[in-house]
Amino acid sequence: MGMRNPYSGDVSDEQWVLVAPVITAWKAARPSVGGHRGRYAMREIANAILYQNRSGCQWDCCPTTCRPPGR
Repeated sequence: MGMRNPYSGDVSDEQWVLVAPVITAWKAARPSVGGHRGRYAMREIANAILYQNRSGCQWDCCPTTCRPPGR
């Protein structure tokens, strides 16, 4: 995923410092069967989930910068 302009509701650096260890530990406990590390940064996934939760829109209505291409 390329660089994008931040949204006002994105996870701040201060929030990410608190949340990242929890997400990292959760992800480490659930390794991929295929061994891949993931296509998207966990912070961007968190931003997309928060955007969808705040706006109440359907996933397909999220800005294309918040979701994988083709979805």
